[in-house]
Amino acid sequence: MPVPAILFPADPLNPRRPDPHFAWEARLLRESGGEHHLVDHDALLAGQAEEAVRRVPRDSGPLWYRGWMLPSARYRGFGAALTARGGNLLTSPPGYAAAHELPGWYGVFEGATPASAWIPSAGPVAPGPAELAAAAARLGGSGPAIVKDYVKSRKHEWHEACYVPDLADLPAVGRVVARFVELQGEFLAGGVVLRRYEEFERAGGGPESADRGTGDRGSGRTGDAASARSTGDAAGGGPGAGGRAVEARVWWLDGRPVLVGPHPDAPHQSVEPDLTEVRALVRTLGCRFVTTDLASRADGSGWRVVEVGDGQVSDLPRGIDPSGLLTALIAA
Repeated sequence: MPVPAILFPADPLNPRRPDPHFAWEARLLRESGGEHHLVDHDALLAGQAEEAVRRVPRDSGPLWYRGWMLPSARYRGFGAALTARGGNLLTSPPGYAAAHELPGWYGVFEGATPASAWIPSAGPVAPGPAELAAAAARLGGSGPAIVKDYVKSRKHEWHEACYVPDLADLPAVGRVVARFVELQGEFLAGGVVLRRYEEFERAGGGPESADRGTGDRGSGRTGDAASARSTGDAAGGGPGAGGRAVEARVWWLDGRPVLVGPHPDAPHQSVEPDLTEVRALVRTLGCRFVTTDLASRADGSGWRVVEVGDGQVSDLPRGIDPSGLLTALIAA
């Protein structure tokens, strides 16, 4: 059976080398006996998939991707271009969308993750008052919430474009949503999501300030739609701020946890999440390579799934040894 290779983005300044952000993974992969090829991420974003994969050898067989995140439509084009060259992405386009976008995974994890309601959009147009009122009603009609799209939030503009103190205040909901959509612009992914605010334990003790359930969790690059997606909404900015959430990132391959570590925003945090409940949910989702971000509730009642993501575009915390993960990928 052919051994999978891993595709990394090329360095925009030197397309014969991996992007500097992923160079350490490529080096560890080589040391583990694996093979990698390079793709042009900018060309992928521009819809030029055939050009993007021209350095991938023909008949390359099974392939994983480890790189900057892609909109689901661009990932479909990526997969088609590789298939035309005799390659095969081991995460299918439907599997990528299911793990990458909140509506794809929410139904499986509902009850184990903050309650959410979403409004699809065909472009950067804010939902109207009636649509927002209906979405708020689906969350009970009152209480605090977070605004995001299917992929990321704007937690750094917390009060302006992320946090809603009370869903009952529909004019305030409308203002935050409108500003969020304006700032996302052409990079709005899928539509607008209202997501229940929950408090999580802080590393220093006490409740966390922001709902990590809003989720910015993949590999991002400043200046594109992926910007800052390796960071999490638990970073702070909301009521009660005062420390990092106690949060873990778990990497799953074929339903099995192959790497457990801290979130990339707090790489030195010590975490020991309880995987009892989430293990069965990951298997039910059925995606081959996914990550889950887990946070400990402030009231001590257990761990919550604050985000699910495609493992190909989820960032690794610096200082962690991913050799076992890379070895598992090329052995899959």
